[in-house]
Amino acid sequence: MISIIVAIAQNGAIGYKGDLIYHLSADLRRFKELTTGHTVIMGRKTYESLPKGALPNRRNIVLTRQQGVSFPGTEVYSSLDEALSKCARDEKVYIMGGAQVYTQALPMADELEVTLVHDSPAQADTFFPEFGSDPTWHLINREDHDPDEKNPYPYSFLTYRR
Repeated sequence: MISIIVAIAQNGAIGYKGDLIYHLSADLRRFKELTTGHTVIMGRKTYESLPKGALPNRRNIVLTRQQGVSFPGTEVYSSLDEALSKCARDEKVYIMGGAQVYTQALPMADELEVTLVHDSPAQADTFFPEFGSDPTWHLINREDHDPDEKNPYPYSFLTYRR
């Protein structure tokens, strides 16, 4: 199963200057709970933005077109198709960005795990591809949350499936 996991602002923004726009404690906790014990696939820039490198207790796959590059604790492939061909059929795979990888993965994904932040940032330069008008996606779960001391914006956890 291929699942895309992402935090999105109301206007579709996901990043600014190579970093996430939002750092919500609940979103980060949910990300860890969902992806631990599974495979995560990310682009090189997303990998380089991780503060401690490869994510523990997960199979980390990095996509890059650069030849001969390696990153500690990861497998490196030149394309999403190549990376997916190295995954078992019953393996749960989470696509975790960036925008180009999301765009490539969206047509083949089975599931979307979205944290919708009920805010639109003043500055953003990276956006998630449009999927709301695609009738094959069905919302199967929604959890709404109010802001608190660790999560300064209201947010919703949304799960979509095809």
